[in-house]
Amino acid sequence: MSHMIKHDVPDDNEIHIEKKFVPKDLDIDKDVSWAQINKDVLRSLDRPRPIFWVIFFAAMALFSFGVYCEKYQYDNGLGVADLNNPQVWGLYIATFIFWIGMGHSGTLLSALLHIIHADWRKPIYRYAEAMTTFSLLTAALFVLIHLGRVWQFYYVVAYPNERWVWPNFSSPLVWDATAIGTYLTSSLLFLYTGMVPDLAICRDNATGARKKLYTFMSLGWQGTDRQWATFRVTYMTLACFLMPLAVSVHSIVSTDFAVSQNPGWHITSFPPYFVAGALYSGCSVIITLFILLRYVFRFEAYMTMPILNKLIKMTFAIAMVWNYLNLIEYSTVWYGANEIAKQQLLDKMTGTYAPVFWGMVFCSTVMPFTLLIKFVRTHLPTLMVVSIILNFGMWLERIQIITPTFGHSQYPWTWTSGWWPSWVQFGIVAGSFGWFTMLFMLYCKIFPTISMYEVKEMVHDQSKMLKAKGVA
Repeated sequence: MSHMIKHDVPDDNEIHIEKKFVPKDLDIDKDVSWAQINKDVLRSLDRPRPIFWVIFFAAMALFSFGVYCEKYQYDNGLGVADLNNPQVWGLYIATFIFWIGMGHSGTLLSALLHIIHADWRKPIYRYAEAMTTFSLLTAALFVLIHLGRVWQFYYVVAYPNERWVWPNFSSPLVWDATAIGTYLTSSLLFLYTGMVPDLAICRDNATGARKKLYTFMSLGWQGTDRQWATFRVTYMTLACFLMPLAVSVHSIVSTDFAVSQNPGWHITSFPPYFVAGALYSGCSVIITLFILLRYVFRFEAYMTMPILNKLIKMTFAIAMVWNYLNLIEYSTVWYGANEIAKQQLLDKMTGTYAPVFWGMVFCSTVMPFTLLIKFVRTHLPTLMVVSIILNFGMWLERIQIITPTFGHSQYPWTWTSGWWPSWVQFGIVAGSFGWFTMLFMLYCKIFPTISMYEVKEMVHDQSKMLKAKGVA
């Protein structure tokens, strides 16, 4: 027993050795005052750097081009998108899965890190949750665009009807709409609930129309003991509810493919593969937005390099899990008895769509290893480029799941190996990125991107911990 007590309580020499060989930077400056936190975050709502407007109007121009392409397709029919049997999904469903994947990670990671009390999430979780909301809204657009006849969207909505002739309840597409609708509603509720104390701070410091908006949205928050107690329980309950829901959403999206008989899709590992891919692409976008918001809104004191470093490590770990599942998928096909699936895999690697396949391998499998280089992790412009390449690779991954399978499936008479998407599809996809960026930047201009009350808690806890260790 005496040995255990002696071992559990490190002496000064052990602490000194640990500090020397395992240096641990503080996630945030422990001396920043609570008033300064309020001032910095509220300033971001009024006076971001001028580049904010450059990004906003560039995104608006991109979105306008996407609207033009959609109108052109609406007026002339889906033929202008070159969508025909068997290539009926094209870039629309590939990009739909990409946006769903991006939306998957923000709220899920925020809820997970909240449950395990990871303090470093506090300065960054809110924009990640907002990213989820706007990604899901963008993904929903592709369901309508892909239909062509947008007024018939109710075919994918699960609603009761007397004749049982419209919604096909056995279709995974109906499960998709239900799961995504539930996840979007829950994510919005989670984002809004976490913002209420900060909206009260905004209310007390705003004037005019903004004051009316914040007064309405802060729900009469006064910060009483009863309100805080109710808030904590509600927020934790929502976080626990969102965990299984988030996993189920992308699992259900994967069943759109896994329940079919098409070669390359009928794979049992698709649900975890899709979930890992969603987390991977989402983490990459969180890094991109971290660097962007840190500069545009002058958040250098809160979105710090130690927090970014933790985010990079998490992204690398998830990238390795995704690569492992990717390898498992190809190995299953290669060593399996399904010759058609094997030929389809070879066609992916050597056929018309080989550039897409090898582009994905380079961007999503090779590029993550650059995160091991210290220069990449600490040089923000380089890191931003790497994070965008990772995301581009995950977009290619969605294309190589869909297009090669349609182009080289069970029956040779359906093969369309020379098919490529038309400019209309590319225009609408580009417009979706403009739409997402426009909504996201607008959100950051109106609502506090950093959780003020939780950053204050973080500063308080760090100071308390250091005092207990006798450091401060």
